[in-house]
Amino acid sequence: MVDTRILISGLWIATMLTYLLGDVLRIFAGDFESGQFPGGVQGTQAMWMLIAMIMLVPIVMLVLTLTLPYPAIRWVNIVMVILVVIFNIAGLPYKGAYDNFLIGVSFVFNALILWYAWKWVV
Repeated sequence: MVDTRILISGLWIATMLTYLLGDVLRIFAGDFESGQFPGGVQGTQAMWMLIAMIMLVPIVMLVLTLTLPYPAIRWVNIVMVILVVIFNIAGLPYKGAYDNFLIGVSFVFNALILWYAWKWVV
């Protein structure tokens, strides 16, 4: 069986790539105005910094999963994946069907992270 650290890290990578795929499709579909948020809200430097920090969560979790000691990392994964799901639920529904589909796929990856972290025993 694959080490739980590697498995959870791979699921964080899959989550990140799913988010990035949604961003790329959003660009090609023309579902955004450059520099603006939905509703025509102009993005500020603070807003872009917040988005950068949110998008870093899967990357940071990948690194932490590989480096933090057990059992601390088990609980960090459980808490963070729950927070990520709550954040994504707050944004539903999205404009495009592809976005809603991809967020559903990310929920599957999030559920697997939660499952493996919950069942993780050393």
